[in-house]
Amino acid sequence: MVRAIVCAFVLTMSTWVSAQLVVEVTQGVDSQSPIAIVPFEWRGDQALDEDVARVVEQNLERTGFFKALARENMLSFPTAQSQVFFRDWRMSSTDYLVIGRMESVGGDQVRLTFELYDVLKEQTIHSQQVSGSRTNLRDLAHYVSDILFEQLTGIKGAFSTRLAYVTAESLGPDRQRFRLQMSDWDGMRPRTLLESSEPILSPAWSFDGSRLAYVSFETSRPAIYVQHLATGQREQVQSFPGLNGAPAWSPDGNQLAMVLSKDGNPEVYVLNLSSRHLERITNNSAIDTEPFWAPDGRSLYFTSDRGGSPQIYKYNFNTRAVERVTFEGNYNAAGRLTQDGRFLAMVHRGSSRRFQIAVQDLQNGRLDILTNSDYDESPSIAPNGTIIIYATQQGSRGVLGAVSIDGRVRFNMPVPQGDVREPAWSPFLR
Repeated sequence: MVRAIVCAFVLTMSTWVSAQLVVEVTQGVDSQSPIAIVPFEWRGDQALDEDVARVVEQNLERTGFFKALARENMLSFPTAQSQVFFRDWRMSSTDYLVIGRMESVGGDQVRLTFELYDVLKEQTIHSQQVSGSRTNLRDLAHYVSDILFEQLTGIKGAFSTRLAYVTAESLGPDRQRFRLQMSDWDGMRPRTLLESSEPILSPAWSFDGSRLAYVSFETSRPAIYVQHLATGQREQVQSFPGLNGAPAWSPDGNQLAMVLSKDGNPEVYVLNLSSRHLERITNNSAIDTEPFWAPDGRSLYFTSDRGGSPQIYKYNFNTRAVERVTFEGNYNAAGRLTQDGRFLAMVHRGSSRRFQIAVQDLQNGRLDILTNSDYDESPSIAPNGTIIIYATQQGSRGVLGAVSIDGRVRFNMPVPQGDVREPAWSPFLR
């Protein structure tokens, strides 16, 4: 529990480096759906800087739900329906086929026409035209991936979302450079939002994806900041004596829950960002920390050791009652809820004494352990509720790991060297 509050000082003990994340699928579903993403035809003079079909292929395959047919094993490369011979794709044991063609439509704009086919039924599942900038072809690829994923699974795709995370680079004895980074969901196109010689902690997305709250030690003590992503403008929203940490946005974006120790003990407070009114939510001799909101905004969850060990509790704004939510295991912390409010992801420690990612079904109380490593932390859930990303260890290095909410799909997102921590998955951005 104390580790969760003073983790800033633990982080400074690691040798971190800012670099691009790389998705490595380590476990997929038992029966992956075979799919072929044929290279999209380009009808233009100047070659494109990005292979859009390849990005779509990688997106779908990295979920663990699909197995893409290698291009060298394709018998043909159709770009229009009249060129599709379904018997060829059945011979390749392909269930689904995606073809497309791209053309310039003026300026830097390109148009992509694509079709999705059911090979066994020899039917068109979906066809669509989409446009985008040739300077942001990955955005176009992610959007197409979202459409295909939803058509094939019934689940809204989350490929157009973003990740925020913290890295650091060793500059020598007792000198480090910390960075708050934002990237595509797959770690590509990272950019630095803040760089500091002091630790940065706890990035948290607003529910509309327009702002990030985080903790920075740039004034030599922890303070909470909000950064507007469109403009880069940032402001310090609170800095009381003692601990200022763990910011969490309300669903309407008007309030921030946070942990303050200004009155002596770490307690959960809620700050109204318009009126600057500060309300104390918890009042207990135990340590209360790591607040997060229910999607409907009617309650606030937090971690507390008031029962003798860290567990997750729920505060009801209407009744002001507090009830314990987790009971299995001697440590449950860092909770996060799916957008439907049904599943609670957390860091769990049971009889094995290992810190692992677990999920509890709040409807029936069932708890499932999803990971098998020894030291996992900081879970964050994709906005479609399918994947949990978290910080873990790979050998002596810290990496980001991910696991599906049913535990059947796993992948890591390591950097070439060093560590990365504090992942936060954005909401849907379109």
